[in-house]
Amino acid sequence: MKKLSFLTRTSLLLGFFFTLDKILAFVRSIIIARTFSLSFELDAFNVANNLPDLLFALISGGALAMAFIPVLTEILTLQGRQAAWDLFSRVANLAFVVTGSVAVIIAIFATQLVRAQIGIAPGFGADQQRIIADLMRLNLIATVIFSISGLVMASLQANQHFLFPALAPTLYNVGQIFGALVLAPRFGVHGLVYGVIIGAVLHLGIQIPALIKYQFRWTPSLKLDPAVIEALKVVGPRLLTMFFIQSMFIARDNFASRLNQVGAISSLTYGWMIMQVPETLMGTAIATALLPTLSQLAARGDWSGFRQTIERALQVLIALTLPAAAVIAAGLHPLVRAAFGFDEVGTNLLTTTARIYMLTLCGYAIQEVAARSFYARKEAWYPFFGVAVRMALYIPVGAIALTMFRSVGAPAIAFAELSLTVEAALMFFWLSRKMHEPLKVNGALLKGLVAALFGGGTAYVLALIVPGSAVLTALIGMIVGTGVALAIVQREVRLLFNL
Repeated sequence: MKKLSFLTRTSLLLGFFFTLDKILAFVRSIIIARTFSLSFELDAFNVANNLPDLLFALISGGALAMAFIPVLTEILTLQGRQAAWDLFSRVANLAFVVTGSVAVIIAIFATQLVRAQIGIAPGFGADQQRIIADLMRLNLIATVIFSISGLVMASLQANQHFLFPALAPTLYNVGQIFGALVLAPRFGVHGLVYGVIIGAVLHLGIQIPALIKYQFRWTPSLKLDPAVIEALKVVGPRLLTMFFIQSMFIARDNFASRLNQVGAISSLTYGWMIMQVPETLMGTAIATALLPTLSQLAARGDWSGFRQTIERALQVLIALTLPAAAVIAAGLHPLVRAAFGFDEVGTNLLTTTARIYMLTLCGYAIQEVAARSFYARKEAWYPFFGVAVRMALYIPVGAIALTMFRSVGAPAIAFAELSLTVEAALMFFWLSRKMHEPLKVNGALLKGLVAALFGGGTAYVLALIVPGSAVLTALIGMIVGTGVALAIVQREVRLLFNL
């Protein structure tokens, strides 16, 4: 039997733990949804995450982590582990100090940030805004913890260790489930945030044994030596990129808060989360496994291997995500009703919103690989230009949805996310031009579309004609539809095992 490649093994490992994480995330979301339904409390909890998430994305988990891995990998390859840990310490110290300082400022002005017309939730009443501000302050505690934990994940992945970083999000969900089951009945919606804090502690704690294994040595310094400055040069554009991405989430909830539609924010949050399940299992898993390897190839100047690795990943992702989106969309409605327990209006709202987000699944997967490819090359401005184009489309489309299609509600705002597909196409084009030879996906796009048509059509028809409960027929249709789709893209499926 042919031995699986390292990238394949890593992708499958990450896919397994991401699956476990998503299962727990859905369990958590279902518990919360059944406890609070589509209500103000649920909207408040979701919207209160936005600014802490922005801070986390900018200063640690998003901005630093992805841009930090190529720099740390190069130090590991050329100078050794102790030099890499010294760089990690200085960057982590800086991230912790900056995150803590900004968190204090946000906590002081939380109420004003929520109420501002261009702020978090200007469409809610004063009492509701006060609750959101309180929840936001509590969320900032978890954000400060994540300022270290996110970088620890990046450092371990740079060491080609993926197990404990993959376990960390799972334990984060365990903490949130504890908050939903044990703390929320006693403390209300505040109990959910206490669970978030517990989850953040677990997220960091599970990774400490791996730091010990790789002989971590902390340097208590904030000195901006040349290695730190080099890292910050890559991080700068990434910071701006993440600012734009998180700003779109804030803009989304800002628009939704003005709809006077109960559950609009939650339906957008949950709809996006449903789309993120297959995206994470395929796009994020493969792209996360790719980044350290691409960084090594770039450090050695092996551009032929660099291009071939990207091509294989893109062929797999394009061929799999297109039919996955169609099959899931076809059978989604009864599963949403059974899982979340919403009434028919709420179920239809969430289902429609999630189906619109499914249209972006393939684009997200392409963007994941393309962005990491540019970061591996230390060309961080290209992802920034891509997301700038996306935001330039997202904001006016969202504004049009709010003014001209207000009666449609949250699904109209979800359409703005299609700007991501434009970004993905641009990123693919720019990356292809950077290669010594153009990137080739060898018919994966056409085969993926055919698989989506037949796989999704099969799932939809079977859900209608097979006797039995709606949930059972939906599941049968999705299983058979998946089989039909996989038969069409079987070459790309085999390619998955030889990344």
